[in-house]
Amino acid sequence: MKLANKKFMIIGAHSSIIILWASAFPGIRAGLESYSPEHLALFRLLIGSAALGVLALVTKMRLPDIRDLPAIFMLGFLGFSVYHTALNMGEKTVSAGPASLIVSMTPIFSAALAALFLRERFGRVRWTGSAVSFAGAALISLGTGGGFEIQTGILFVLLASISESIYFVFQTKYFNKYGFLSFTSYTVWAGTAFMLVYLPGLGNEIFHASAESTLSVLYLGIFPTVIPYIALAFLASIGGASEAVSSLYLTPVMAFVIAWVWLGEVPAMLSIVGGMIALAGVVIIHRKDSSKKVTEIYENGSSENI
Repeated sequence: MKLANKKFMIIGAHSSIIILWASAFPGIRAGLESYSPEHLALFRLLIGSAALGVLALVTKMRLPDIRDLPAIFMLGFLGFSVYHTALNMGEKTVSAGPASLIVSMTPIFSAALAALFLRERFGRVRWTGSAVSFAGAALISLGTGGGFEIQTGILFVLLASISESIYFVFQTKYFNKYGFLSFTSYTVWAGTAFMLVYLPGLGNEIFHASAESTLSVLYLGIFPTVIPYIALAFLASIGGASEAVSSLYLTPVMAFVIAWVWLGEVPAMLSIVGGMIALAGVVIIHRKDSSKKVTEIYENGSSENI
């Protein structure tokens, strides 16, 4: 595959992650109007698992080796069961600003874990860009008037961010063996299996839920659950975990734009300024020298799973 096509795929992957994942914030809030956090997470993962099941049949996806099942179930538990349940529970009491700010810390957690366990180099430039983007995300949060008071909901969102970071970092070692699409599917199914403990009562909630809430969950299951995870796994398979999650700082920016259109929430001027600063941080992270390093990775043949 030509380098130009690879770069186009990379841009598309980052864009889908930012837009679709950001749309999950208003989607979750809409779903929580009729569903409990646990049932919302289960319903969303069941839909995502079904979609990946169809894809697995079409692509004739191989089964994982038995010896890898413990790792698959552990990563599925952290990346899907814990993340989605904790985020839903957090968003019961935490407004979109603080929630998106905490989740946007995932790249920082991922970079630290990747440097510690996988010896990935994030570099001074990227750490600087991360600090700038985090400052922008903080301004976005302050612009909502939500503040940063410590509460149980915030701790749940923080747990979601940490568990997701662990998932992003430690999934990369399995990409050469299975490919990013197959391994992402395995972990989604594993995470869904853990959530089946909440199956009792789900049918009753679906029956009594509003059409808007159910449509929101269907959207969450098909789009923010499946596509961004595959895109992240694709990026991690060719550029490492820290590179893959570097654009997540733009999630709060896009989340406020989507909430503005979807829910009619008009962002404050401070949030708009924060969004511009977060965007500047991402530009710093992806400055020419960083792009050159990634290009070298592609040219050296590390993209065999594309």
